[in-house]
Amino acid sequence: MVINRTRPDLTAAQYQELGKLAEAFYTAPPAGIRLHSDWAAADGSGTYAILEAESLDLLEQVQTPFRPFVAMENIQVRPLSGWRK
Repeated sequence: MVINRTRPDLTAAQYQELGKLAEAFYTAPPAGIRLHSDWAAADGSGTYAILEAESLDLLEQVQTPFRPFVAMENIQVRPLSGWRK
């Protein structure tokens, strides 16, 4: 899971650049990255995504251009089973 929090002090130009990066990512996710689902906080403060990456190094490479604009936290998750009856 990737938690992204947009930095609150972005200029209009920086926010526009972030938008371009996001558009490019969603238009053609990089090879080795699969986006399962994505949510946005209702207040616009951040996003939450379930991504599958071939490696943590690949995920870090993909995230590097976003880092000046967004604080990111990567949390390794796994599916749960046995909770439903």
